[in-house]
Amino acid sequence: MKSAVSSLVRSNNSLISRTLLYHSSKPISQSPFFLSNIPKNLFNQRYQKLQFSPNSTSIMASLSKSEQAREPPALPLPSPPLTKFKIGLCQLSVTPDKERNIKHVRKAIEEAAQKGAQLVLLPEIWNSPYSNDSFPVYAEDINAGGDASPSTAMLSEVASRLKITIVGGSIPERCGDKLFNTCCVFGTDGKLKAKHRKIHLFDIDIPGKITFMESKTLTAGETPTVVDTDVGRIGIGICYDIRFTELAMIYAARGAHLICYPGAFNMTTGPLHWELSQRARAMDNQLYVATCSPARDPGAGYVAWGHSTLVGPFGEVLASTEHEEDIIIAEIDYSILEQRRASLPFTKQRRGDLYKLVDIQRLNSH
Repeated sequence: MKSAVSSLVRSNNSLISRTLLYHSSKPISQSPFFLSNIPKNLFNQRYQKLQFSPNSTSIMASLSKSEQAREPPALPLPSPPLTKFKIGLCQLSVTPDKERNIKHVRKAIEEAAQKGAQLVLLPEIWNSPYSNDSFPVYAEDINAGGDASPSTAMLSEVASRLKITIVGGSIPERCGDKLFNTCCVFGTDGKLKAKHRKIHLFDIDIPGKITFMESKTLTAGETPTVVDTDVGRIGIGICYDIRFTELAMIYAARGAHLICYPGAFNMTTGPLHWELSQRARAMDNQLYVATCSPARDPGAGYVAWGHSTLVGPFGEVLASTEHEEDIIIAEIDYSILEQRRASLPFTKQRRGDLYKLVDIQRLNSH
């Protein structure tokens, strides 16, 4: 490319010289049509002077390599601790009685485990009504634990006793003077393995339908969350997080087998977007997606859509509830991930010369 630019700079035509000098300061991939600004008659006169260097073709080929579409490069899919297991989705009613909610969730987890679930997923905001007025009242100090966080203390105890992994939906968390919408993941030893604070706050205004502003009380989380568990590598998102494809793409690039989204879509967006979003995230990233909603309560201030779901890596719905309370058990088979990626190998067909997803957290940690 340098020799081509030099030859044209020496030409008497300043228009061609300026055009190529301008574009030569950019990567070739950003200016594939740099000659389009040159008048056709001048292009025909001068084109024979354009001589690409011998390695220009190999440079272009290297720019189009799929691994360059992810920065840092995507991690290989890790070998999971097991190939097949059962997941339990516990779609449960939520009341203003926090103690009742905790007991109700404990019973549901025990029932799911009795039915063979090795991983249990709970709903978003299961210990509190979903409202800005309730979040400060029901919030717990998860870091302090014990009596300061009876909800997570229960999850820890049950996970340890039943030897299961729990993705604990979410609860309002108090940390200093801030409130978060937080999901805790507990391992089979009962220890807290990860804590995901909802990254994208639910601030929407659909005239005549629904208005909700989580940012009135909650603070957004700052960290994508991927955790290695006894049932594989899991990415965590909470409800509105599912709408942001970049987060799911980052999780896939970090080698996640499964993304869990506790969520409470509403009666306006739920019918149109809930299942669609789940299937899109699963299909685009060729992994499993599991969601869990509170059961629908028509008398609540915020009415959840329900329809907790497990979606496979081909975008297929494997299991789903309706809107009422339910506990469903479904099988996850990680061997299908490689099969799907082999038959539709678009992870190897990305155009790193045209676009790139940057994982800021991983990049800064290098």
